Amino acid sequence: MQLSDSRDIKAAPLAVWQAILNPDVLKECIPGCESLTGSVADGFEAAVVQKVGPVKARFTGVVTFSDIIEGKSLTISGEGKGGPAGFAKGGAKVALEPIPEGTRLTYEVDASVGGKIAQLGSRIIDGFAKKLADDFFARFQQTVEGPAPEEVVEVTSDEGEPAEEETKKGWFKRLIGG
Repeated sequence: MQLSDSRDIKAAPLAVWQAILNPDVLKECIPGCESLTGSVADGFEAAVVQKVGPVKARFTGVVTFSDIIEGKSLTISGEGKGGPAGFAKGGAKVALEPIPEGTRLTYEVDASVGGKIAQLGSRIIDGFAKKLADDFFARFQQTVEGPAPEEVVEVTSDEGEPAEEETKKGWFKRLIGG
């Protein structure tokens, strides 16, 4: 399964680069990640719980970085075993490009699965892999950009007079009840 996409992140390329190499940021961004230990040079050991269709499994494996061009691009590779559920492996080629609004992060993901999970069919697997990649990069963008500034909404009284200002929270803050 292959997919590619890009995201425009409102942060300087250096900040995006540092974030993508930060294990705390990666742990927060990987959906279902329970633990991530190690270093960029030696690779990370990860434990991730995922549910693919009716199959829920805890995958343990490694995440490594290669083809590193400082501040510009890298390849993130991962391989995990989920016991009787099977295995998953894949990688993402990530490139950073400065744009006036910040940084354009482009990624190409290639993923494959085997074992019991592979029996679910390519439509379920492909949909799951796309959702996982989208979730990771959406979380990454949110983490790097930080919370969206709160919008001020002017509220008028019944007579059309300005009333007290109300703060409108972003969708993410409403979702988590913040």
